[in-house]
Amino acid sequence: MRQILWFRRDLRVEDSALLQNAKDKVLPIFIFDKNILNSLPKEDKRVNFIYKSVIKLKKELQKIGLDLAVFYAEPKEVFTTLQKLNIDEVLCSVDFDSYAKKRDKEIEKIIPIKRYLDSFILDPKDHLKKDKTPYKVFTPFFNSLDAITQAANIELKKRNYNLKLIDFDYSNTPTLESLGFKKTTLPDFLEKDAFCLLEEFSKKVETYEVQRDYFYKEASSKISVHLRFGLISPLMIFNYIKRFPNSDFFIRELFWREFYNYILFHFPNSQFENFNGINIKWNEDKEDFERWCKGETGIPIIDAAMRHLNKTGVMHNRLRMVVASFLTKNLFIDWKKGEEYFALKLLDFEASSNIGSWQWSASTGADAVPYFRVFNPYTQSKKFDKDGIFIKSVIKELKEVDSKLFHIENAVQRNLFVDYPKAMVDISLSRKRSIEKYKEAKNETL
Repeated sequence: MRQILWFRRDLRVEDSALLQNAKDKVLPIFIFDKNILNSLPKEDKRVNFIYKSVIKLKKELQKIGLDLAVFYAEPKEVFTTLQKLNIDEVLCSVDFDSYAKKRDKEIEKIIPIKRYLDSFILDPKDHLKKDKTPYKVFTPFFNSLDAITQAANIELKKRNYNLKLIDFDYSNTPTLESLGFKKTTLPDFLEKDAFCLLEEFSKKVETYEVQRDYFYKEASSKISVHLRFGLISPLMIFNYIKRFPNSDFFIRELFWREFYNYILFHFPNSQFENFNGINIKWNEDKEDFERWCKGETGIPIIDAAMRHLNKTGVMHNRLRMVVASFLTKNLFIDWKKGEEYFALKLLDFEASSNIGSWQWSASTGADAVPYFRVFNPYTQSKKFDKDGIFIKSVIKELKEVDSKLFHIENAVQRNLFVDYPKAMVDISLSRKRSIEKYKEAKNETL
């Protein structure tokens, strides 16, 4: 048996489906996919992080007697070349977004593929309602998983120790520069090992449920990027966190990720269409969208969140909900535009979670927020950043402004010594307009 082990978003040797199911002679590979990379900005921090992680994986594989061949090409080109090595099959982890499915079908025409679930805990096919239809609401979905979620420990995948390396030139690893990218400074937390982050978070997990909403605090696990690219598996996170008291709320959050992957698997069209089928006439004003992207809306918390995202690739979960609500409800701009922008910017971008979260905010998705629930950004900043700590850390021109003004509509603009744009929309009026438009759209679909 001669197999290619195609590492993708599973950049680890522990709890690895590939290393568990591999047999006999193997050729481990990683492909920097031109179809993806060529559309990214040359300072993309994710590519920097992935590159470092791939080099680390190569070293870890070498320690166990294997290696990693690294390519910069279109996958089809790579496998067309590698099929000449008399390869029997390709092993890889499965992804459910449209590009991944299309890519894998193309490769399957060249070499047979075996796919394994390695980025999630649940196989979406195995968890249906009694009538054999998929869940659409999170709570009953989560409640049906008691046998899993209440377990103290879930068995990890074990590595096959009897693998032999296929003879190949493993030394020709492309540089970051040859991929067309510049070396950038990563946030400090990305310089840490995944288990180091979990160890730090374990000291905060007991208060996580309460503290997680305060976006100026360091209350989150910061593990999402490592999880996204598979430096650690969700099973490993589950087992680690389960050891600590009051970890149930964090575990529940981990299964929201599972739920969104489940929804994308069962309803693939939700990547491109409103899940609930509602037909909405969105605002098509390009300038409105650009001001939101740049953080020039005139609303301090929205602007701080977007500017921070643009600079760092990071956004707190509550801030994601606030800016998404503002875009889809107050500006009434299509969630797909926001989803696409987040996909470009977020370090921890994951298709299923990004799509599901945006549809949730837009009241178009599975188990979505009711259409009449619209986040008031001023109320949110007052409740979760009363002293304007986060806002002032990002928007330097507001550093000396009384933080009370951040939480009052257009109050900052009345300060003669501050040059800050007027708010794009009136929050109350835009909320009413949004609710009317949703009511109109719902009536159209009856």
